[in-house]
Amino acid sequence: MSVRFGSMALLGCAALALASCNASRNDSISGSGSLDEAEKASEALLKTGGNGDNWAGIGFNYDEQRFSPLTDINDKNVGELGIAWFADLEDARGQEATPVVVDGVMYVSHAWSKVSAWDAATGKPLWSFDPEVPGEHAVKGCCDVVNRGVAVWGDKLFVGAFDGRLIALDKKTGKEIWSTQTVDASKPYTITGAPRVVNDMVLIGNGGAEFGVRGYVTAYDADTGKERWRFYTAPNPNKEKDGAASDDIFASKGNATWSDKGEWKVSGGGGTVWDAIVYDKDLDQIYLGVGNGNPWNHGTRSNGEGDNWFLSSVVALDATTGKYKWHYQETPGESWDYTATQPIILAEQAVNGKPVKVLYHAPKNGFFFTIDRTNGKLIDAKPFVDGINWATGYDLATGRPIENPEARFYRTGKPFIAIPGAMGAHNWHPMSYNPKTGLVYIPAQQVPQGYLEDMNELDRRQLLGFNTGSSMTGGVLPDDKAAFKAAVAATTGRLVAFDPRTGKVAWAVDYPAAWNGGTMTTAGNLVFQGTSTGRFRAYAADTGKQLLDLDMQSGIIDAPSTFRVGGVQYVAFMTSKGGVFPLAAGIAGGVTRKIPNIPRIVVLKIGGTVKLPPLPATTALAWSPPPQFGTPAQVAAGKAHFARYCMVCHGDSAIGNGFTPDLRVSGTLANADAWKSVIIDGALKDRGMVSFAKVMTPADAEAIRAYVVDRSNWTKANLAETGQPYGR
Repeated sequence: MSVRFGSMALLGCAALALASCNASRNDSISGSGSLDEAEKASEALLKTGGNGDNWAGIGFNYDEQRFSPLTDINDKNVGELGIAWFADLEDARGQEATPVVVDGVMYVSHAWSKVSAWDAATGKPLWSFDPEVPGEHAVKGCCDVVNRGVAVWGDKLFVGAFDGRLIALDKKTGKEIWSTQTVDASKPYTITGAPRVVNDMVLIGNGGAEFGVRGYVTAYDADTGKERWRFYTAPNPNKEKDGAASDDIFASKGNATWSDKGEWKVSGGGGTVWDAIVYDKDLDQIYLGVGNGNPWNHGTRSNGEGDNWFLSSVVALDATTGKYKWHYQETPGESWDYTATQPIILAEQAVNGKPVKVLYHAPKNGFFFTIDRTNGKLIDAKPFVDGINWATGYDLATGRPIENPEARFYRTGKPFIAIPGAMGAHNWHPMSYNPKTGLVYIPAQQVPQGYLEDMNELDRRQLLGFNTGSSMTGGVLPDDKAAFKAAVAATTGRLVAFDPRTGKVAWAVDYPAAWNGGTMTTAGNLVFQGTSTGRFRAYAADTGKQLLDLDMQSGIIDAPSTFRVGGVQYVAFMTSKGGVFPLAAGIAGGVTRKIPNIPRIVVLKIGGTVKLPPLPATTALAWSPPPQFGTPAQVAAGKAHFARYCMVCHGDSAIGNGFTPDLRVSGTLANADAWKSVIIDGALKDRGMVSFAKVMTPADAEAIRAYVVDRSNWTKANLAETGQPYGR
């Protein structure tokens, strides 16, 4: 491992060598004793949040409201914010972490699971850590090589590495203390979420449900890295016990909700917990936000039978033992990638005149849930976006959705265009809650998606690529300018201020594109949010009036934090483009396709005078696609292979977003041998582009080239007038 600045190296498999303290699945321990003074201080900060000088957890404190009590920056002076300092980062990939600040030091994770520490007031770099994740691991990630943050506990800092390791660092030096591999490295698991520390245990989940894994969360001893407990969120394929905390609930009730027929026995069922893990300090419970099934298609996954516990659920566990307490399933038998992994907020709300401990949740499926966290009972479920068509609402007596039968496309045999689609009405981007206004601020979006069960052989389960159990080719936009224009118009964003007390939107701000950043709110009557079009804004928390609008030159997808050093309040965030939307959206990215991708940390203060450097000059590339080759059948075969294996990283219809290479202007497109060297021979595997020889032949790769050449020529003839044929 290395501790350094400026390294671009992606060193090989040495990163998978485990530290001597790596625990086996059966090497559980009961605990490591009482907390030392530094750990007690961390626990106190996480429980209360303190006076706002620190931002000790990615959600501020255990309640994860992302609300700061600071008022130095407020609705009267926020327009005077300027840049205090900024720092350019090395990897132009998604930067999704919320900066954590403790005692004047900022800790932030970056793409490829790198971590850095900075003097929070001056921007002086203190140390940087690179876990050296092998580049070829990128193919195991559905949604970019991102990382959503670190956890600070005593003298340690914890980060989950993309290749499945949980790593403890010395927070003063950045040197590794211990590392443990949390997943089976032979399977397509990843870690992109932030760990949480509870009672001297580090909790971490994983991702990979799109490809086919079985989800779980594990608690590790913070001092040694040894396992305390594990809770599986999908059943054992043989419905046997694993010696895990989840055994009893699956054996008694959970297994019966999964059919004995279905592909889940091969795929693992999914249900990964790739983001939301929240600790309830009042009830000593942990809440897991559980993800989608694998395959998505309930008909293929579980023969269309059973609710499939615990997919798309909020699950409550005993914090000490990991044992099941209750769960609420938001989307039973989910079939549309409607994850429940979105951030969970803990609060207190009056219900029928009495104070109730509640949790707030706004998952992908478009409904805002208020749940009694003492027992998991649904209090309310109301839409926070318009146009939802998979369900008309929820039956509050049963807690179940009132579904539109047409949404179950595997039963009707007909295509279904769902609102929301798999991108969700709200994706991973953090929301926030202001107890003074009683409003929750949600980075919402409108991204429809078509679902079609009419699969060809390519759509069946494969070793590489998404395994959704539905047609990938059938979801590609047709070669029609009107369809492309409609896709852009239908894909929008919105900042929603939702009132859980009334179940209605109090105010909203519309954006021209989806994939806008997370939110943060303060006692200064402010809500902060960055946008995918490169603006950083502040709004009045009570009315939604815009009070600040700064040009940050690049997209913003993370959520900001705020803190105080030396009596001065600061606001910190990162800029970048990244995540699944710019990877896969194609033309639907709209105006965001012209926005540069500049990875930076930016810190603001009242009266800040630092200026960002001018954007580098850009020169329009000559639009000179190679001559078309191949038969119509070969181009069609290439389209099918592109949709199956390439679209999720290089865009619908091969239209890029200025993030990963736009293949329509690839330097290898005119050269069959160069193209083959990348796709079949793996010439760029260290950059994440592995060989696809396991799932396609050289002839298949050549067919993809024929299709992309076709796309390039079609773009020249039909889209050049848009001014953004290259995805820039």
